[in-house]
Amino acid sequence: MNRIHARTRRHRMLGLALLVALVVMSTLSLFIGSQGLEWPDFSSTQTQAHTPTHTPTNTPPSPGAFADAAQAALILDIRLPRTLGVVALGLLLGLGGALAQGLFRNPLADPYLLGSGSGAALAVTLVAAASAGATAAWQPLEPLVRAGVMGAAFVGALGGALLTLLLARGAQHTHRLLLAGLVVGVVLGALTDLVSTFVPDAWRQRQSLLLGNTQLLNNAAVAALWAMALLGLAFSLALARVLDVLTLGEEAAASLGLPVAPMRLLLVGVMAACTAVAVSQAGLILFVALVAPHLVRHLAPSGHGFLLPASAGMGAVVLLAADIGARWALAPQELPVGVVTGVGGGVYLLALLHRRQPR
Repeated sequence: MNRIHARTRRHRMLGLALLVALVVMSTLSLFIGSQGLEWPDFSSTQTQAHTPTHTPTNTPPSPGAFADAAQAALILDIRLPRTLGVVALGLLLGLGGALAQGLFRNPLADPYLLGSGSGAALAVTLVAAASAGATAAWQPLEPLVRAGVMGAAFVGALGGALLTLLLARGAQHTHRLLLAGLVVGVVLGALTDLVSTFVPDAWRQRQSLLLGNTQLLNNAAVAALWAMALLGLAFSLALARVLDVLTLGEEAAASLGLPVAPMRLLLVGVMAACTAVAVSQAGLILFVALVAPHLVRHLAPSGHGFLLPASAGMGAVVLLAADIGARWALAPQELPVGVVTGVGGGVYLLALLHRRQPR
């Protein structure tokens, strides 16, 4: 009983800590820009509130009023959508990482192993190449070009995952699925390099996707990200017990009467959809999906009923911190957020490796 109470207490403490961290990070994200921390100035608002109502109407507004209006527009129109989008992106990446590690029964798995990342990179490179070299040879890609970069990334990410499932002949065998994902990733990556070689103008668009970018998140992107995040969480929580059984092994799951292949296929579909939406809106952001479930397991080990939403929340906190660091590190210049997560994730894994080495 004491162990159960201690575990429940740790879960509650971690949930509360994630909620507080999310609120604090979101607030900082609203007020951190290219010039560092910029708290709003409420003095002018209070002064205007005490200004007599009989002030002549032809009095020109003060420069401070223009500055306050510009700052309000900056926060509401640019930083607020970006903050909400980064939170949803973190939810999707953390959730996808927990699903991948549960499905493959491998703590080093991430959702890009199914070929979604390389598929998105190839699709975006093809669109950029077709736009740069408008010749008859690129006419078959016209529907993909019309979909735009984000649409092409979504189609490519889903296409890579579907190709992996096709090569693996479904989702019955974990090792076959993992091997097929690696093959698809290598082949599609080679095709992307080939297209970039023949059309150098496509290289920049490809690099933008590979480095990850949260600067262009708008209201439409936020709506798509949050819709997928909520749907992904709902489906994942409904299948949490299935993941718990799958971690016991395929034979044990089958002996308990679980239809292993359909359930695994459904989980792969949820993971692929979450990854495709995330990649289409912000490119490839590495290590968040890998690190978030690791941190949750270290702080509060549990079954997937708690691990899935906690990993999603941890992913949101980690990505918000990385996005703030990307804006602040070299201000007024801004780093790609994928560079920050790559460095941070690499340092974390090195520290983990050092801790587990025998002394």
